[in-house]
Amino acid sequence: VQLVESGGGSVQPGGSLRLSCVASSDVFINSCMTWFRQAPGKEREGVAAIYTGPGNTYYADSVKGRFSMSQDRAKNTVYLQMENLESGDTALYYCAAQAAFRAIPPKTDILDALEYDYWGQGTQVTVS
Repeated sequence: VQLVESGGGSVQPGGSLRLSCVASSDVFINSCMTWFRQAPGKEREGVAAIYTGPGNTYYADSVKGRFSMSQDRAKNTVYLQMENLESGDTALYYCAAQAAFRAIPPKTDILDALEYDYWGQGTQVTVS
């Protein structure tokens, strides 16, 4: 499975960006996918996740109300719409997917990086 992110860039505080992540094969069947980010000197943080079957989404408190995750299963793509961006959102953003053998994690674990096996190369978001 390959994951390819796009849509990053540089914006001013208060601006918006939409990230996309295209999967090379269908990882969407009864699974979950998540957006993570990592800023220099900080740990990787899960920010948004989706259960691809029902489409339920979950967000870290740091982005709740500003970020929105969605999917287009016909295109094997998930999106992260980011609004009202802040300097603290500056990071490399990754999408991640599970291997088929994995049990779907409960929502308490869905933002845990240990639940994911496939990672993209990331797309840089800079807010300044």
